[in-house]
Amino acid sequence: MSSPATQASTNLAPIAVTVGEPSGVGPDIALAIHVHHRNDLPLFFLLADPVMLAKRANRLGYDVDIHTIATPSEMAAIRPGALAVLPLVNRHLEAPGVVDPVNAAGTIEAIDRATALVLEGQASALVTGPIDKKALYDFGFRHPGHTEYLADLCGRRLGASFTPVMLLTGPELSCVPVTIHIPIAAVPGSLTAELIETTCRIVAADYRERLGIPAPRLAVSGLNPHAGEKGAIGSEDEAVIRPAIARLRAAGIDAFGPLPADTMFHPEARRGYDVAICMYHDQALIPAKTLAFDQTVNATLGLPIIRTSPDHGTASDIAGTGKARADSFIAALRLADRMATAAAVASTATGA
Repeated sequence: MSSPATQASTNLAPIAVTVGEPSGVGPDIALAIHVHHRNDLPLFFLLADPVMLAKRANRLGYDVDIHTIATPSEMAAIRPGALAVLPLVNRHLEAPGVVDPVNAAGTIEAIDRATALVLEGQASALVTGPIDKKALYDFGFRHPGHTEYLADLCGRRLGASFTPVMLLTGPELSCVPVTIHIPIAAVPGSLTAELIETTCRIVAADYRERLGIPAPRLAVSGLNPHAGEKGAIGSEDEAVIRPAIARLRAAGIDAFGPLPADTMFHPEARRGYDVAICMYHDQALIPAKTLAFDQTVNATLGLPIIRTSPDHGTASDIAGTGKARADSFIAALRLADRMATAAAVASTATGA
C-alpha cells in the first residue's frame, strides 16, 4: 500500500471521501481516522455537512479542527492537522440511529459532486461511506444501489455505458461475484457465458492497469456442487462456464476452472490465484468476510473512476457511540491510493 509520501511523489490529487448516511457510522469513522490515523493515510478530503460533522465530533469527544474548502486544490493551504471538508449545499441532521429521508438530498449530492471531481481530475479516487438505501428510496432514488448509481453518473457525464464489477478484496482473498443481488433461484437463468466472459475481461484489465498485476490469475468457480461433476450434477458448469473460460484463455487471459467452490478457498488453493470469480453473491462474500471481516474492501471495477468502499453497512445502532471499527475504511483508503498510483504509473508508461 502506498503512503502519503508515495502519493505526493506521483503528484496525485487527494482522495474524495463521501460521508454516507449521516445517521450511521460514516461520520464517526471519518472523524476517527482523522484523529487517530491521519499521519499514516493518503491525503483525503471529506464531502459532508460541516455543522453535522462538528456536532458528531463533540458527541464522540473528538477535538477536530474542521477546515472548509471550496475546491480540492485549497488543501495545500489548510491549517496543519485540520480535517478538510468540502461543504454540502443540502444540510444533514445530526441524529445517530435516526434514519430520515430529509438527509437523502445531501447524501446524493456528496456522491454526485465527488464523482464529478474524480472525473475532472481534481480528486484521484473516490471512497464512499455506507448509505441507507431505504432512506434514499423514500426520497425517490430509483437505482438498485450505490454502484449502479455511480455507473449511471459516469455514463451520463461521459456519454458512454459502463459495466460495474464488484471486487471484495482483503489481505488473504479477493473475490468477484458474477451475479450479485438477485434471488438464488434466479442465478442459473441469469448466468451466461457472455456475462462470465465480460466480468473476467473487466477484472483482468483493472488488475493490470489499477492493481499493477500484469498477468492476473483468475480462478473461476463452478455453479453446482463439485463443479457439476461433468454434467452429473447440473449442466451449467459444462454448457455455460467452461466455454467462457475457453474463450478467455484464447484471448490470453489466465482464467481456469470451473473449480469446485468447496475446495477453492483453503490456504494452499488461494496461493494459486490472484482473484476468485464466483457465480453468485454468497459464494464470493461468505469466504471473503469469513477470512477478514473487518479488513475486506469493496472496490468497483469497470468504471472510468477508481472507487472503493468499506465492506460494511451504516450500523446505525452504534452510530455516535464510538464503537465503530475503522479497519475496513482505512483499508478502503489505502486501496484507493494504491489503485490510483498504479493507474498513474500505467498512464505514464503508455503516454496516455
